[in-house]
Amino acid sequence: MAFNAIVDEAKCVGCEECVDVCPAEVFEMQDGKSVPVNADECMGCESCIEVCEEDAITIEED
Repeated sequence: MAFNAIVDEAKCVGCEECVDVCPAEVFEMQDGKSVPVNADECMGCESCIEVCEEDAITIEED
């Protein structure tokens, strides 16, 4: 099963927590926001969702 991480740019405050916690290195900071540059590497562990206090991240199953 494949997963896709999505960041709501309007909600993201650029705290970098998701970048730090993601074991698959899905996220990268660009212009002060988190961007899922390796979204296809997402394992669906939801670590990023747990640390995101702004509820800016969702994970969809492909």
